[in-house]
Amino acid sequence: MIDNQENQSPKTPMPLQRANFIAMAVAGVLIVVGFLLMLGGSSTAEEFNPDIFSARRIVVGPIIAFIGFVVMAAAIIIDPQRLNKKRKA
Repeated sequence: MIDNQENQSPKTPMPLQRANFIAMAVAGVLIVVGFLLMLGGSSTAEEFNPDIFSARRIVVGPIIAFIGFVVMAAAIIIDPQRLNKKRKA
């Protein structure tokens, strides 16, 4: 009988852990919410819509989306195992 353990290579840890994926999901939600806040009706040639200059559409939405992109980058870069070692020390 062949021993399966001899043929298997040692397991390497996954580069992204559960905490990374949770942070990426939160970042994705922030990005989507930011873009949804920027949605709205537009002006036409017949009628001007002053809502295109609202603070929600030109300030709040882009800031939330930008925060989502920053959180996404941090979620990919940060190593949760290293953070756990610092907390224990």
